[in-house]
Amino acid sequence: MAQANPVLTRLDDTARVQRQVLGTGPAEAMTVDDVVLRTVLLLLLTGVVGAFSWLFVPQQAWIGGSLFGAGLAAVLLALLISIRGATNPVVIAVYAVLQGVLLGVTSRAFELVYPGIVIQAVTGTFAVFFGMAVLYRARVIRATPRLARFVAGTLIGLLVLGAANLLAHLFGGPQLLEVYSLTGRVGWLPYVFSGIAVMAGALTFILDFDAVERGVAEGLPRRYAWYCAFGILVGLIYLYWQILRLLSYLRR
Repeated sequence: MAQANPVLTRLDDTARVQRQVLGTGPAEAMTVDDVVLRTVLLLLLTGVVGAFSWLFVPQQAWIGGSLFGAGLAAVLLALLISIRGATNPVVIAVYAVLQGVLLGVTSRAFELVYPGIVIQAVTGTFAVFFGMAVLYRARVIRATPRLARFVAGTLIGLLVLGAANLLAHLFGGPQLLEVYSLTGRVGWLPYVFSGIAVMAGALTFILDFDAVERGVAEGLPRRYAWYCAFGILVGLIYLYWQILRLLSYLRR
């Protein structure tokens, strides 16, 4: 089944090769606990770097260029890890560090304008994550091929429309779907766009949980727990940004 989270799309093929060609003993196979532990470690690393950036990176004119560079590096690194199916914990940790810098500095900017918004966004992100875990565990929402196609199509549409909105803004056009300033007026379209983005981000966790469960059942090597944890981290960061943006609209 195709995965909506591009980070975990290669798990099926990897599991098939591992089972048919290489083989993995029970002592070397990935477990759910392995994925949980590595996810927690990556979250702690991202959080610590984010807190450091919040406290010690100054809000000066040059920070915009630095954040753009860090953001571009994080995107390129995420693509590299995803395409190559990288399981090297050092490379994945570098991604977590870069995202920590972005999260810390940008979240502080939001907090200065809207006090309390960061803790609200963090709480909302983990509430959605654990809520989707409960729904998945109870089989209320199942990872079906139809759901995978729906989420994938929605995410692609959001990406394309968001890129078009950004290009229009850079060339002096209106901010119809996303408002990039922290204090700009917000119409009804950004609310709808952000709401759909939050919904799509939440549903990716159902597909991620299913991918991890199947990877464990197929006997993937333990090193792929880092890859799975990376995929979940990507989903959490995406959901956090969407919730943070939506809350900033509601606070204006």
